[in-house]
Amino acid sequence: MKTLIALMMVSLAGTAVAATVDSIPENEKEFVTAIQSATKSEIAQLLGDPAYSHDIRNTEGDLIGAIWHYHFITTADDGQYYKTTELDFIGDKVVTVVLANDDETGAIALPCDEGSEGTC
Repeated sequence: MKTLIALMMVSLAGTAVAATVDSIPENEKEFVTAIQSATKSEIAQLLGDPAYSHDIRNTEGDLIGAIWHYHFITTADDGQYYKTTELDFIGDKVVTVVLANDDETGAIALPCDEGSEGTC
């Protein structure tokens, strides 16, 4: 009986991990919760291509992360849209969400060496 219960729990855990995201809400709190379980491809499929994207590569040229910006996709509790929603990826998963009301898309400071051309 204990083995059966353990197998059922493992089975359910595997299902939760394999679940896909089929929608991303606009409300900031629900958005953050949903976006953390979505993959890059799911996000691109649901939100479309980002308005801005920057790939981050190591010195060998391997893709290690990315920064994506979307505009007017996320709302505050009062229903007002944030001008910019930034998604920071490591690998295929979102690790940071930034909601901003400025539109300084070009003002991203990256810790890169001078002349690195986007390789950080």
